[in-house]
Amino acid sequence: MKGPHNIWRLIRTGATFERTGAMRVVLDAFHAPAPLRVAARLVGWPFKWLGYKGDPTLPPATRALTALGPAYIKFGQILSTRPDVVGDDMARQLRVLQDELPPFPIEVAKKMVQAELGRPVEELFSEFSEPVAAASIAQVHHARLASDGREVAVKVLRPRIEKAFRKDIDAFYFAAWAIEALSPASRRLRPQDVVAHFEGVVMGELDLRLESSSAAEFAANTTGDAGFRVPPVEWPLSGRQVMTLGWGEGVPIHEIAAIDAAGHDRRVLGSRVLELFLQHALRDGYFHADMHQGNLKVAPNGDIVALDFGIMGRIDEYTRRVYAEILFGFIRKDYHRVAEVHFEAGYVPADQDVDEFARALRAVGEPIFGMDATGISMGRLLSHLFEVTERFGMETRTELILLQRTMVVVEGVARSLDPHINIWEVARPIVENYIKENIGPRALARDLAKTARVVARFGPKLPRMAEAALVRQTQGDHPPRRESILRPLGFMALGAALMGAGVFLGTLL
Repeated sequence: MKGPHNIWRLIRTGATFERTGAMRVVLDAFHAPAPLRVAARLVGWPFKWLGYKGDPTLPPATRALTALGPAYIKFGQILSTRPDVVGDDMARQLRVLQDELPPFPIEVAKKMVQAELGRPVEELFSEFSEPVAAASIAQVHHARLASDGREVAVKVLRPRIEKAFRKDIDAFYFAAWAIEALSPASRRLRPQDVVAHFEGVVMGELDLRLESSSAAEFAANTTGDAGFRVPPVEWPLSGRQVMTLGWGEGVPIHEIAAIDAAGHDRRVLGSRVLELFLQHALRDGYFHADMHQGNLKVAPNGDIVALDFGIMGRIDEYTRRVYAEILFGFIRKDYHRVAEVHFEAGYVPADQDVDEFARALRAVGEPIFGMDATGISMGRLLSHLFEVTERFGMETRTELILLQRTMVVVEGVARSLDPHINIWEVARPIVENYIKENIGPRALARDLAKTARVVARFGPKLPRMAEAALVRQTQGDHPPRRESILRPLGFMALGAALMGAGVFLGTLL
């Protein structure tokens, strides 16, 4: 599935960009250098006639991405949140990719609902509207339950979407393989691993049972978060191709004029979006990883309502602490500590110089502080960071891809609400509180308690485990003799460890 036949798909991709006029627009948006412009046109122009025509009523870039399929649309959704990277005009053009794509007929949606839930739509819902939002993978209908009249949102997958998406992913795999083969320097970025991670995440979107589960878990985690709301899942009316949630009333967060007319403070909303993301990532290790404008509303009371839980991110406790220490170091301008954390976590090869890495990080971080967002070019900043990672041989961390991508998207959403927002100022109290609660004496005490519980469960097996390990290393010895020595020593060591942990916990808590 990932073989050379995908060359055809990639050729049609370049040809489509050329035929729709998107090639020039995209190159201009990214301020591509002259050699790259020439190379792109030479590759695309001869095959222009092979490209998809697309919808001529759409702007060039949007026209090309929608013609190419769901995976390309996902990429456009991300770029639509970054006007500082692609420019305001391009961001506005791509915003229709979030929830304004052409829908499929309501009759098809009703048949899919009946096939999934086993009952006609008219029996389940007293009202079932035309699509109110249509994105790359599914569309949403506003409905009312026949049982009690409550308003709900019914999400229905696009027909044959899985087959279409796999076709795009196959081409991405081949492109990643070709990049690694033709450019050995790119291998540290692990392009094929990145595509594999992207595939796993988005394929999860194609089973709405998993999305329902994600929505329920996210709602449980965020119940106490002020100014934030997750619509409840209607489990009896949800399945693999259909998901039903409570209706989230509110103004789409990209409708700035409507938000102002409703009297909401956009500066407060911008800060809240960033704060919520950091709280969810650091506190819970479980966050909404697709927080673009199309998935957020502002309720009449000012709450932020989250929608679409197909892509969620999860990071373990250790990674959260590393991430928090890196943010905290940047906030305090302690670049040497930031560098040390990178080395301790294994993000930078051990043979690199920590002082030199700290100096490079200072060159990235210092220009940010003391400036509002309008003075920062995210494009230049990302370019500088890429140069630093390349210089120090850092590999792509696939487990952090969603976190990093979502951070970029969330900052773009916050900036659309408040162009002067400074991510570091907003992040400071959230990160400082996490550091206080999770890195220090109390956190150490909790870690020791967890370790003691694990050791206690395996206590009776420890002597035999130690004996087996020694037998493998010294095959000429006689096991019975060692057993008589190791067994009491093992229990004594276990008791001492548990006693010491208990005493230490008692002194701290």
